[in-house]
Amino acid sequence: MNNQPQAQEGKLVGKTIGIIGAGNMGEVMMRGLLTADTVDRPHLLASEIQDDRRTFIQETYGIEMAENNAELSRRSDIVVLAIKPQNIDKVLLEICEALEERTLLISIVAGITTDYIASFFPDREMHIIRVMPNAPSLVLAGASALCPGRHATEEDLDLAQKIFNTTGKSVIVQPEELMDVVTGLSGSGPAFVFMMIEALSDAGVQLGLSRKISNLLAAQTVYGAGKMFLETGRHAGYLRDLVATPGGTTFAGLKVLERGIFRSTVMDAVEEAAKKSAELGRKKLT
Repeated sequence: MNNQPQAQEGKLVGKTIGIIGAGNMGEVMMRGLLTADTVDRPHLLASEIQDDRRTFIQETYGIEMAENNAELSRRSDIVVLAIKPQNIDKVLLEICEALEERTLLISIVAGITTDYIASFFPDREMHIIRVMPNAPSLVLAGASALCPGRHATEEDLDLAQKIFNTTGKSVIVQPEELMDVVTGLSGSGPAFVFMMIEALSDAGVQLGLSRKISNLLAAQTVYGAGKMFLETGRHAGYLRDLVATPGGTTFAGLKVLERGIFRSTVMDAVEEAAKKSAELGRKKLT
């Protein structure tokens, strides 16, 4: 490892990134980092217990696969935990002696707090960042929330954002309890949006459009509305009023949504998902 690696214009210069776990999200991170040219291939390592996945990653991305998690940790400046929650204890025990205090440890393990990870390093002030990515990261259009542990620095956060911006957009969230809200909003949110796309498409089919055309119109409408909201920076209510002319078709439809308590239903869905996230997190740590 290099003592003082630096980040320059979005590229991580002199840093080696090691990703433990080459499942869906681990692979997405590799693809995002290489596609954005954020890291050179020789400075990207991975470890994976399944032989078929090891072979696939090597052949598809040309990334070196470490012999084990400890070796990867010793050779990396940044270590990313992209594993299942039930494996967190085993992996942390494997790498705790190999990691240096200055190593940036990033976890995308659902429900595992930074303090829990830090408890495996009682004599060291580890730099830990917890991240909650979401499913659209699979197409490099994700939303990731980053929460720093107590010893993480501004430089650590900057580096982590450079990594996760390769798979979409990222934000910093504090305090850590709000990560449950993130889970309910952006973690579960894609499923809510998919349900809306499905409902819009079903309505089109019911009224005579083909399924193919209905799917395209519904999906592109949601995509375009999101893009319009992000790029204009306007309040959603303002943009809604741009579409809904007085006495027109859109207002007739909006009235039905209000009658069905659409806004409150969506808010309640996010709240329930957030509550469930907190409940599951407590169970994992007991």
